[in-house]
Amino acid sequence: QVHVAESGGGLVQTGDSLRLSCAVSGRPSSNYAMAWFRQAPGKEREFVAVITWSGRALYADSVKDRFTMSRDNAMNMAYLQMNGLKPEDTAIYYCATDGVQRRDLVLFLRLESKYDYWGQGTQVTVSS
Repeated sequence: QVHVAESGGGLVQTGDSLRLSCAVSGRPSSNYAMAWFRQAPGKEREFVAVITWSGRALYADSVKDRFTMSRDNAMNMAYLQMNGLKPEDTAIYYCATDGVQRRDLVLFLRLESKYDYWGQGTQVTVSS
């Protein structure tokens, strides 16, 4: 059984940095895309970033140049380094992993429906 768990959220001030972690257990993660989504209060969940099994990455325009996603396949981990945080980044951040091996089309992988396994989320709050 695949289990996904996020950590690293917290309360920070505008301009601060945070690093979110995503741990996957139950299977090796190296052949699967991993992604971050977020849901702000009163809004629908939205795509943040994805990194494919081959290392291709795509970011939402709202976080491009501020957020960086990476992965450590040996540790079955993914990370989201968030710099220059803004109040509009306040949300619950969810990690998700693909159920199909070696999918590499990053535009396709922006969609929530492509992910089979999700974590419970970690809260990020950015105060102004």
